[in-house]
Amino acid sequence: MLEKIHETQSYLQGKTGFKPEIGIILGTGLGGLVNEIHMTHQLDYEDIPNFPVSTVEGHHGKLIFGNLGHKKVIAMQGRFHFYEGYSMMDIVFPVRVMKFLGIQYLFLSNASGGVNPDFEIGDLMIITDHINLLPNPLIGKHIPEYGERFPDMSETYSKVLIQKAEQIADRHGIRIKKGVYTATSGPTFETPSEYQYFRSIGSDTVGMSTVPETIVAHQMGLPCFAISIITDLGVPGKIETTTHASVQEVANHAEDKMTLIMKHMIAEL
Repeated sequence: MLEKIHETQSYLQGKTGFKPEIGIILGTGLGGLVNEIHMTHQLDYEDIPNFPVSTVEGHHGKLIFGNLGHKKVIAMQGRFHFYEGYSMMDIVFPVRVMKFLGIQYLFLSNASGGVNPDFEIGDLMIITDHINLLPNPLIGKHIPEYGERFPDMSETYSKVLIQKAEQIADRHGIRIKKGVYTATSGPTFETPSEYQYFRSIGSDTVGMSTVPETIVAHQMGLPCFAISIITDLGVPGKIETTTHASVQEVANHAEDKMTLIMKHMIAEL
């Protein structure tokens, strides 16, 4: 796998000559941030050696290179999920490539279902911690170039970046929540009993992504910031039928606030 990572790294460096400082992974319906990037290169996943291909509606499947807030960024417009049939190695492959390309921070976004009764549809939640119910992406042969075999996870999401996000949100009058994100396999949305269970184990919201990429980024020494848009509610009395289309619609309406926060955070790094 390390050989494939270096092969992809070399291809991207040769194709773009770009040395990114910050990596960004955009979730369902949240690709609008790329419109703020002064783009220098754009590559389809299918044209990149060893890269998986997005199969989910709302994930455009493009790797974007450019400048945002006077910083050089590389952005994934669409990610990969366990429920698509990809292995954990496939899902986290782009994160490892971005690290070897030179990124120093990783920003992630997703759409998720809120189980905290204080949440409302359209809320932004900064992820402060997670519960991983997916296979751990570090299972398997250890490769020292990736980092520690047994990485400490006591501060997986950077407190410095979280504080910066809170300050920016406050300056712009954006209401934000903070909480714990639980990652499950999907692709089904949760049953009422599952929502109740997730709340009982300490979850504030539940989704199908983000955690594998964060674990690998953390192992490789990258400070991580992740934000979730609450697109549906798993709260007794507020549960309604959820579809992928409805998730995308809510995400699209809320992404301007998320984009503003991320754009200002990156500019101030």
